[in-house]
Amino acid sequence: MAKYEAKDFSYLLGKVDGLSEAQLKAHFGLYQGYVNKLNEIWEKMGTADKSKVNYSFGEYSELRRREPVAYNGTVLHELYFANLGKDGEVSADLKKAIDASFGSFDAWVQDAKAILASGHGWCQLVYDWNFNRVSNMFIQSEHHVGLWPNVSILCSIDAWEHAYMIDYGTKKPDYLANVMNALNWKVINERFDRVRASGGAK
Repeated sequence: MAKYEAKDFSYLLGKVDGLSEAQLKAHFGLYQGYVNKLNEIWEKMGTADKSKVNYSFGEYSELRRREPVAYNGTVLHELYFANLGKDGEVSADLKKAIDASFGSFDAWVQDAKAILASGHGWCQLVYDWNFNRVSNMFIQSEHHVGLWPNVSILCSIDAWEHAYMIDYGTKKPDYLANVMNALNWKVINERFDRVRASGGAK
């Protein structure tokens, strides 16, 4: 398997209101760590002895157990960084879908903030193909608890301490208020447009 290369998000430096260059650079470094571990896991999976797998312990078994942590840590950060940097407004189509699920756009914002304030983890605005609606998803633990099957992520918001500690310390509510105002709706709208083009949100 070819080595996966981390994406370059340096274009965000100085362009995300409420997040300093120091905060973003530290976060980029953590993301690079997930990419490195994902590559390491994939490389070792290629040589691990599959005949010695075991629920209690086995090299291949442990690699498979840790793979979702590195994989989701990589991809969720890429989605988060890509939808940072205020640009545009929520589209009429997406706002209609949000209103249908939450009652109003403001109610969606309130729900997202409530999820993000509920503990370590992520809030994902997703299109849920199972119930044909947009919903908020709370991903917890090591980026692998709370993931729903058969959804498309529209907006990814990181609320782990590493996302805000340099700039905000323990003032998490201030980070949440600012990050909700620093979303790139052009990117989020494009993700929703791809859902609609695939037959969703009818």
